[in-house]
This record gives sequence, structure tokens and C-alpha cells, in this order.
Amino acid sequence: MTDIKDLRRILTDYKRVAMVGLSDDWSRPSNFAAKYLLDHGFEVIPINPKYDVILGQKCYADLRDIPTPVDVVDLFQRAERIPPFVDQAIEIRARVVWMQLDIVHEEAAQKARDAGLEVVMDRCMKIEYARLFGGLNTIGVNTGIISAQRPRVFNR
Repeated sequence: MTDIKDLRRILTDYKRVAMVGLSDDWSRPSNFAAKYLLDHGFEVIPINPKYDVILGQKCYADLRDIPTPVDVVDLFQRAERIPPFVDQAIEIRARVVWMQLDIVHEEAAQKARDAGLEVVMDRCMKIEYARLFGGLNTIGVNTGIISAQRPRVFNR
């Protein structure tokens, strides 16, 4: 497990993020996370063969298509789909492989570590950045969108 010191360092030092599986659908978690990261000084490079542009950023079909170095490969993929993306992350000489919430693949993680990459599993970059740099309140979110109170229309 990655400790807080390492998470803080990764999120401070590495700002170019290739987000594999980023969706153009604003309601998808990947889109929400990417928008948040863009708004907080990260460069987000969408990786999804279905789109040309997402959130105003040029989209690539494959990690190997990116013409610039990548710091973090952020994987919004099911666990069984992780290994080929780890291979590509190694190939493009990324520094970090980040697997989103509920995504754990120990074998792929070890392969990445053996190649010199740092690995974060079962964590969200948006949540960790907000948690470590002051964007979360006591209940865990501060978006103004999520509320425990029912909309007035339903209160009778």
C-alpha cells in the first residue's frame, strides 16, 4: 500500500496524466476525475479509441500514440484488462501506474515495480488529491453537487 508521503509526492511531482478509459460522458467517474485534475493544474491525456477529443484534450487510441513523455498512467479499466496497459506504461517509460478504486492486479503491479515504476492501486487520483491538498470537507466531498438532503420537490 502506498503511504501518504508517497501519494503527496506523486501528486505534487507528476502532472502529466494519461487517463486510460476516460469517457466523454460527464456523468462517468473518469470524466469527473479528469475535469477535477485539469482544474487543479494537471495535464490530462485521454486514452480512448472511441473519441477524438474529451474535455478539450486530444484523445489517443493507445498509450504508444502519445507524442510526449507521460508521468502517470491512470487506469479506469477492469482488473482483468490491466496487464496490457502496464506493459505499455513500461514501454513508454511512464513513472507511475495508478489503478483506480476497486482495481487491484498484484501480478501487473509487480511487473511495473520490477521495471522501476511506482504503483498505486485501489485509489482515485481526484479523491487523493482533494484529501491531501484540502479539497474535501468532513463528509468526504465538497462538490456542491452531492447532498444528504432531499430536493425540496420531494419534501411534503
